[in-house]
Amino acid sequence: MSDAVSILDEVAAALEPYGLVPRGGFVFDEVDQAPPPGEGMIAKSVVLVGHYGSSIWPHFMEWRQWHPNMIDPLDAWSKQALSEIAADFGAKSVFPSDRPYLPFQQWAGRAEGLRTSPLGMLIHPEYGLWHAYRGALLFDHPVAFPTDHAPACRPCDTCAEKPCLSTCPAGAFNSASFAVDSCRHHLAGPQGATCMDGGCLARLACPVGRGHAYAQDQQRFHMAAFAGI
Repeated sequence: MSDAVSILDEVAAALEPYGLVPRGGFVFDEVDQAPPPGEGMIAKSVVLVGHYGSSIWPHFMEWRQWHPNMIDPLDAWSKQALSEIAADFGAKSVFPSDRPYLPFQQWAGRAEGLRTSPLGMLIHPEYGLWHAYRGALLFDHPVAFPTDHAPACRPCDTCAEKPCLSTCPAGAFNSASFAVDSCRHHLAGPQGATCMDGGCLARLACPVGRGHAYAQDQQRFHMAAFAGI
């Protein structure tokens, strides 16, 4: 693994059995807010890790059969998988739920050129809103990344109708904010059954990447986690 490019290839191979993929990265420079040193490591570069569509779902569900009573099971699965992989590469794993919070959205913007949608989630030009970052690997040396990554892209800029902002039955979204309490109140009542069972209607209304929408049981899982059920 002395060649920097081969590290990315080997990380990809290590992630594949989990349905995870490397999602770009970069070398920290003087203007970046690199994570503080920990466990003797000074981070020099970061490789973001995540998934597109439902690629992780069968792997997570198989793991969950053996860990049925875990709190925050998807986070627990992600941390177990990435911590083991990080150890194999002499890296350090970090996660969006870690405190103090790390700037994952800013990292994603730099690594993949993604921008925020009107719903507050990062939108991908191919996968739309159906993707996620599960964590990142920090390396104590510079990693050579491809230089032909996609430029900054926000498909929403050319979407005139923006159905995501008008579809929510609770009216929880506008161009400036998300009314969390209104959404959760809606989900808690019988009127929220459609959203709870099939997924967020506003998210589903986005025309970008519809073919990559999460499987229905994955939608239910995320809605239940958000609603605190």
